[in-house]
Amino acid sequence: MARRPLPRILSNGSAQLARSRELARTAADSATDVLHPLITITRGLRRLAAAGRRRWAETPKERRGALLFLVASVVLVVALVPYGPLLAAITLMAAAAWQGRDRSPTASDGPDESQSQRLKSLYEALVPYFSAAEDPEPLYSHGGAWDKAFPTYAFDGGGRISQLVVRYPAYFTDGEAEARARIEHLLAAKSGRGREYHFTWDEEGNQLTVGVLPPLPVDIAAQRFVTTPGETVLGFTDPTRVQRTLPLTHGEKQRDVPPVVWRTGLRSTEPHLLALGRPGSGTSTLLRSIALQALLHGDVVIVDGGGTGEYACLTGRDGVLAVEAGLAGVTASLEWAATETERRLIAANQAHQAGDPPPDDTKRPLWILLDRPTAFTHLAATDSRKDPQLLLQVPLRHGRPANVTVVVADQLDSMDALSEPVRQHTRARVVLGPATADQLESILGAPPHTTPIDELPPGRGYARLGNGPVHRLQVPATPNPYDDATPDALCEAVLDLLPPRTTPADGETIPEQDQSEGEPGSAPAEEEPESVRVAEEEPESRPDAAPALAEEPLPNPVPVLTKET
Repeated sequence: MARRPLPRILSNGSAQLARSRELARTAADSATDVLHPLITITRGLRRLAAAGRRRWAETPKERRGALLFLVASVVLVVALVPYGPLLAAITLMAAAAWQGRDRSPTASDGPDESQSQRLKSLYEALVPYFSAAEDPEPLYSHGGAWDKAFPTYAFDGGGRISQLVVRYPAYFTDGEAEARARIEHLLAAKSGRGREYHFTWDEEGNQLTVGVLPPLPVDIAAQRFVTTPGETVLGFTDPTRVQRTLPLTHGEKQRDVPPVVWRTGLRSTEPHLLALGRPGSGTSTLLRSIALQALLHGDVVIVDGGGTGEYACLTGRDGVLAVEAGLAGVTASLEWAATETERRLIAANQAHQAGDPPPDDTKRPLWILLDRPTAFTHLAATDSRKDPQLLLQVPLRHGRPANVTVVVADQLDSMDALSEPVRQHTRARVVLGPATADQLESILGAPPHTTPIDELPPGRGYARLGNGPVHRLQVPATPNPYDDATPDALCEAVLDLLPPRTTPADGETIPEQDQSEGEPGSAPAEEEPESVRVAEEEPESRPDAAPALAEEPLPNPVPVLTKET
């Protein structure tokens, strides 16, 4: 059977529909232009009628009779006057046309005098950087027209530049970081200090777009984030750099905020983190936030080099293996962490060779959080002991396949005191607090696309994960809940996230013995082990052992960190 051709209306229907739509739009525009006076007069009559109704409603009842008499007298006079009705109709149409005019304010075609002066001064400041003596038609010259160089601009309510598009000549070296930095510094200084500017360079079109970034929210408290195991929320950033948002609870409201998510585990390319900042910049807040998120699926070992009790709320909690603030305890904890890393590697390797899945005790993440580890470096050198940072070499180098993550937080001034393994294997970097552009570039490995400012709230800074872009960062408010200066709402938010208190894995509860040992029903006292009696009798049999013990007292026993599978 031969196939019948489609009707012509269906074969080229799209073109006819488009042509018909264009004709209808043209006819509507023409009718609007022709009937514009009639539309204006009708709108004015409607406004006059509404004003008359309001006037009648506002008039008291005892005066409405006099008002009606006055209106009737005016109508009678107009009717008796020669050409009165015609003049009255013309007057009514004129009043209606005046009332029906478009009252929307017209946008100004250009900037005012103060804005023009600001743009002109900015243009003159850019002349030495964007001009050359060999250019026959320079875009930038002293006394030139700034409107060609700035095709797009916008101002805020205070009269300062909020958005600007800058055209520059093709011979400008926009591929050099130093040349870019000079232009960005100049634009930030001339546009207004105290704000963060974002710069977008278009090398193909020879244009630079300058925008003012809004401040990041600082009122987001610690809470449960919607993440998967292996994801840690470091903070929040601008929506232009992140394609993901998290639902957050702010008081009784909920909103979506773009986060900076750090991924750890076997497939992570940045398994360890280094956070630097000035005192009071929020590095301890960042460590507490990471600890609260890590305790959901793993175990945590905390080293407090500040010695101010910032992590006392985590002591004895479920999943917290140790919170150490002394040199002996820190050394023992880090030695155990290195041994545990080796044990996990050996167990996983044996399972792989046997064709079995890794043991369960090697899958549970282990987090080692160190706050100011350089403080113990000086103590170890004074005591002629081993630097605790050297014990991090095994967890840093082999921690990723063993599910061991190391997070180090220290001050900017102590950057040189950090060991080489710490600086080499921590590819996820965070800088909090005020910092210069050179410091940010040396720590993060790349300059940020915004201009750093001198005054920043706590927890505010920059973050870069590996070779990714540099993000603005605001750490969620996770203060010390035992601090009296902390608001009650923030304290309750942190306390609600803490795990319950449990006894340590190596702890042993010894029952209290009854004072009356002779009573029936009392359990007999357990005999001391043989090794203990020998140890107690040894000083009596060896008289030369007492002076040695007196010269070098034994340190306090350190609990062995073990986890039973």
